[in-house]
Amino acid sequence: MRWALVRISLAVTSMVVLAFAVPLGLVVQEMAGDRAISNAERQAAAIGPVLAITGDRDQLERAVASTEAGAAGRIAIWLPAATGPADEAIVIGEPHTSDEEFRSFTEFARAATLETPGGVILLQPTAVSGERIAVVEVFVPDAELATGVTTAWLVLAAVGIALVAGSLVIADRLGRRTVRPAEELAGAARELGQGRLEVRVPEAGPAELREAAVAFNSMADQVARLLANERELAADLSHRLRTPLTVLRLNTATLGEGDAADQTRHAVDQLEAEIDQIIRTVREQRAHHPAGGTAAERGEVDAAEVIRDRMAFWSALAEDEGREVRLSGADEPVRVPVPRAELTAALDAMLGNVFRHTPEGTAFAVDVHHASTDDAVIVLVSDAGEGIADPDAALRRGHGHGGPGSTGLGLDIVRRLAESTGGDLRIGRSVLGGAEIRLWLALGGPAGDAGTNPGPARRRAATRRRTRHQAPPSPLPGKRRQTTGGG
Repeated sequence: MRWALVRISLAVTSMVVLAFAVPLGLVVQEMAGDRAISNAERQAAAIGPVLAITGDRDQLERAVASTEAGAAGRIAIWLPAATGPADEAIVIGEPHTSDEEFRSFTEFARAATLETPGGVILLQPTAVSGERIAVVEVFVPDAELATGVTTAWLVLAAVGIALVAGSLVIADRLGRRTVRPAEELAGAARELGQGRLEVRVPEAGPAELREAAVAFNSMADQVARLLANERELAADLSHRLRTPLTVLRLNTATLGEGDAADQTRHAVDQLEAEIDQIIRTVREQRAHHPAGGTAAERGEVDAAEVIRDRMAFWSALAEDEGREVRLSGADEPVRVPVPRAELTAALDAMLGNVFRHTPEGTAFAVDVHHASTDDAVIVLVSDAGEGIADPDAALRRGHGHGGPGSTGLGLDIVRRLAESTGGDLRIGRSVLGGAEIRLWLALGGPAGDAGTNPGPARRRAATRRRTRHQAPPSPLPGKRRQTTGGG
């Protein structure tokens, strides 16, 4: 949401800047051209009185040289002769117009401009003695027509960039203020899902997010009350059972001796122990509010033993299809905080992908890496097939459709198992040339527990150490076929 606001602000501000800066720049450019033409008209008009008084070449040349444009060689005068043919006209300066154009222009009574390479020509007709029409030519170069235009465009560009940058900063700050309550709400929802019933969110931010925070806190209070009521109900029920239990114990004392009496007393003792255990458990939950149970309660399993068991199952099918198989790193016990059934399902999903998406005879390998300094177990499933063209799509739930590289829900099961421990799932290119599926199982506990999530930096460091010390893969030995019971 934050970056969406920034992008929207960028788009709107850019359109506003373009809508105002471009027309303003064009107006400045047009004004500069008009200013240069007006200046040329004033200098041409300054020659008019001299032409009306005299037609002497020397005096006219001095008049032309006295002007700014004339001194720069940009003014020329075409004066028809008083007597004789028109070709005896007096030309002063270096005109950019031919005699034919001058003669044709004497029929006009007002000034005009003509475009020429390098600039614009201003032609100003002026009446002189003898009903003759002289023409004053002023050349205006392109540089003078664009005086100040480049500076104006640079100023407009700087102002536009400053406006865009300012709008981005303001939008980022507003977006941060808007997004922070949403991030806090999402984090609190994750913590509540992990069992932290005491988590609450501050009721701040926009009105909609404040209402969401109020609803979340109300929901969390309701969940805490429901769980507390269930615990109280369990404790009360257990206490109420003590009364009839006491009566049973007293009655067993009158049964005398015999097998039936002994069995009854043993059943009463067992029932009393179970009730005591329920009461103690409820009191511990009420006092500590565990966030998801200990590792033993969540379930732990020897990953090496499960991997050896599943490899024994899949090796039989691999032998039938002529696949070479290698298993390494599963010799020593490795305890991971996941239930056995879930780890088995994840391994079957990864190995099943090899058989489904690679041709018969394609070799594959399973490597288990564990170092005490990494606080994690890495399971690599590599194959010598064509690999997975789009790893990101393969990890999206339900994306596969059965074709090459398709994974359906299989890899999603593996990913959820990894994330339940604070680990992750990656897909890359294996040393065998095909796909490599890396299952990272963190040993510290589920993601979100303090100090247990290894984090991306530690994962990359551990991967670099594993890659640096891992020997090149040995030739894949053939597996002797193993049979499995129960089909």
